[in-house]
Amino acid sequence: MAERRSPTIRRRRLGAELRRLREAAEVTIDVVAEQLGCSASKISRIETGHTSATPRDVRDMLGIYGIVGTQSEELVQIAREARQKGWWHPFSTVLTGAYVGFEQAASSLRAYEQQVVPGLLQTEEYAKAMIRGARPDITAEDVEQRVRVRQTRQSLLSQDDPIDLWVVLDEAVVSRPVGGDAVMCAQLERLVEAADLPNVTIQVLPFEAGAHAGMDGTFSILEFPEPGDPDVVYAENATGGLFLEKSDELQKYSFIFDYIRAAAIRPEESVALLAKLAKEPLWRRRKSGFEWT
Repeated sequence: MAERRSPTIRRRRLGAELRRLREAAEVTIDVVAEQLGCSASKISRIETGHTSATPRDVRDMLGIYGIVGTQSEELVQIAREARQKGWWHPFSTVLTGAYVGFEQAASSLRAYEQQVVPGLLQTEEYAKAMIRGARPDITAEDVEQRVRVRQTRQSLLSQDDPIDLWVVLDEAVVSRPVGGDAVMCAQLERLVEAADLPNVTIQVLPFEAGAHAGMDGTFSILEFPEPGDPDVVYAENATGGLFLEKSDELQKYSFIFDYIRAAAIRPEESVALLAKLAKEPLWRRRKSGFEWT
């Protein structure tokens, strides 16, 4: 994973440029579809980055827009690169490939998590326990594949050009013993180790904060180094998640994240708390001090 270039990002960039050129040429999607002998929905999906375009399709589209020469060849080359398979392609049945593709190319990631430790920070045993608990219907092989993907993704934190990660964890994340005492304590220790990296910031949002801006759910904000690649928000749900790219949606989630991290314990205090919890877990104290009726 030393290579940060992602076919997902290149497909998205190509689609945005094709749309810009079509609109500049004042050509409708229906006209393009008719001349290429395909459906209008295909052209629309190419422009939004949801479908790969063949080099021939791109060349034909550019011909309709009057684009030839060097500019045309550069975009055709991007189309070739966008059709390459990312390292995660063999695992497409057990992951959200689009998210991993975005993550691969991102320069920074800001995330709020309500229930579990984010994949980039999970230990192997924690990941296994979490996946088995959340998805009791999947096979042992699928569990192993999901864990393998998460372990591979984690190289983003330590490679030569690492991603800048800022995570706010709800206190519930560090209060629930996923996998049992030993697994969870090892996971807390892993968080402390990760926070020592210069590109990783971890905060804990305590229960005492009460109602807060992130109560609608978990989300991630991915930012990219190239000006032509706009940021994207990934809001998680039970069926996978939703990608949000409109400027007002991005502003809203940036606003929410700023409020969440302002309400959370400061990074250095959060790390001290995580180190303490690894030795004196909250769930042990609650187990001994609370009687079920």
